[in-house]
Amino acid sequence: MSERAAPFHCPYCGEEDLRPSEEGHGAWECHACNRAFKLTYRGLLARGFAPGGPVESPQGGSA
Repeated sequence: MSERAAPFHCPYCGEEDLRPSEEGHGAWECHACNRAFKLTYRGLLARGFAPGGPVESPQGGSA
């Protein structure tokens, strides 16, 4: 299990009473609201790299 994928708060109730689920990698259980959820990595966003997207100048603003 990766520590990088550990949530700090339940996405449903916001409580911190989370524990890894027996279901496997990325699955978590909230013992405050009795819900189970799973984290997944979907990939990197390509903002600024799409054709016609904003181009940043070296000073950090838009060109």
